[in-house]
Amino acid sequence: MLRQPAFGIALSTLVLASGFITTPIPSHSSTNSTTQPVASSQLASSTTTFNTTALEKSVFEQINRYRASKKLPKLTLNANISRQARIHSQNMAKGKVPFSHNGFEKRVISTSIRFNSAGENVAVNQGYSNPASQAVIGWLESPGHLKNIKGNYNLTGVGVATNQQGEVYLTQIFLLTN
Repeated sequence: MLRQPAFGIALSTLVLASGFITTPIPSHSSTNSTTQPVASSQLASSTTTFNTTALEKSVFEQINRYRASKKLPKLTLNANISRQARIHSQNMAKGKVPFSHNGFEKRVISTSIRFNSAGENVAVNQGYSNPASQAVIGWLESPGHLKNIKGNYNLTGVGVATNQQGEVYLTQIFLLTN
């Protein structure tokens, strides 16, 4: 890990929005949120450019390894879900939408997949050599995010985007299909 030596201030941060889930709803018309505190940690700084496709794959693989370790079925990666997750991460990275779950229901409906329940995890970090791993570590340490990761879902999608400030935005959407 690299450290920012100027004035001993670490410039790396990880921020997690609370995990967001829905209850089983046939009409897909309402959502409930799980409130967890926003977590922030500071470690190392870096101005690395990331391959967002590789980060998406890494998040997917790490979550499935975790689920397998807990004897939970692996999730299937879905291109439509990943597209919606990626759009959300891109919009947050560009400042078009705040770092949040705003628009979650629309994202899920836009996948055009019939579902019984859905969840979403988001993270933003900066300065880590492996932002995907750092996001997954943060999610696993957060009860609301962990609930989504361990949840009764069968499909997932992951989207990652970066911006000129070096921030890495990550979104993972979970669905349980009919």
